[in-house]
Amino acid sequence: MRILHFSDLHIGVENYGRTDPNTGLSTRLGDFLDALDELIEYALDNGVDLVLLAGDAYKGRDPSQTHQREFARRLLRLSNAGIPTFLLPGNHDLPAAASRAHAVEIFSTLQVPNVYVAARQNCYTVPTPAGPVQVLAVPWPSRGAMLARDESRGLGIEEIRQELERRMTGAIAHQAQTVDPDLPAILAGHVTVNGATTGTERSMMLGNDHVLNVSAVQQPQLEYVALGHIHKHQVLRTPGPGGPAVAYSGSLQRVDFSEEDDEKGFCLVDIDPKAPQGQRLTDFRFQTIAARPFVTVDAAVPDNEPNPTDFVARAIARRPIAGAIARLRLKLSAEQSSRVRDADLRPALSSAHYVASITRDITDETRRRPTAEPSDLQPLAALRMYLESRSVSPERRDILLERAEALLASVDAGATSP
Repeated sequence: MRILHFSDLHIGVENYGRTDPNTGLSTRLGDFLDALDELIEYALDNGVDLVLLAGDAYKGRDPSQTHQREFARRLLRLSNAGIPTFLLPGNHDLPAAASRAHAVEIFSTLQVPNVYVAARQNCYTVPTPAGPVQVLAVPWPSRGAMLARDESRGLGIEEIRQELERRMTGAIAHQAQTVDPDLPAILAGHVTVNGATTGTERSMMLGNDHVLNVSAVQQPQLEYVALGHIHKHQVLRTPGPGGPAVAYSGSLQRVDFSEEDDEKGFCLVDIDPKAPQGQRLTDFRFQTIAARPFVTVDAAVPDNEPNPTDFVARAIARRPIAGAIARLRLKLSAEQSSRVRDADLRPALSSAHYVASITRDITDETRRRPTAEPSDLQPLAALRMYLESRSVSPERRDILLERAEALLASVDAGATSP
């Protein structure tokens, strides 16, 4: 039995994109759909028996009709091939009110063949071409539903978080005790597990995080623990006497520059249903895909450089920016900055798919006069100048500029989308 585990698809993320003239849609939407297409082609060509999405099909809880259509088209390919898909709701899929439907609920409502949706934390038996498999589903919990309970009234935010963790941990342990030992069982969870390396999802959070211990999910009755919510692929536990392998598949595409160095792809798990319980995992590996690269070009111009524009152009040429989402970070003196125009650097950056930003770090601290009139400054340059004038620490300044860069890109995408 071969299981393909992926997560955090986030259809609808369109920052750092432009309008595709052939489709009228964002090129970033195309990136995320291309990644899903590559995954589906692999599943069809390599004997996959179950495709498992560990949460966050969409960027937001109210996906557009176009986003729903494109996702459904791809699930239909798997359905028609007889490959079941198991969908776990993530925090980005959940509605603001407990009474509203979540973003992937439509597939169970329409009873789409070979598509299974985890409505709540429970154990589901999913038929596959290689036989049935039990999936202990741990979707992102609804805080609204918990707050509606009488016993939750008056609890503070931290108390609610602790109560969620306690209830989820208890439910997982109970469900693991009740699985059929004659059938393979895995856990699919959209959760943060203690010890995981986090990244961009921190800035994309919809609410406060709850954190489970590895021991809560690494139950000995399971063969594998498939996690979502953290965008960086990582193996928290390898299989052994202490329990099953525990892994985050990570997201399929990079969302911003904090994921620049992360490999993107999905996990493949081979299970022998005939082996004893807890010993059925025969192979585990990570399959990379061709995700859109993010590339940072850093150019520190020497003080004695006679032609700073040419120096920066050469620095750009040394980096693999073709087809990438690129940003340029300059470090130079105020006098040099006055001679380097963004327009003169654009030809060197023309092979990039999208230029996210050109920022400047002025090295001579004694000269803080603007190198251009305020009305001529790019937004990020103006923000940098303001932060420096307020003596903001370099660490905090870089974080704020990173967030502003992503925000401006999302605004640009919204302005150009049809």
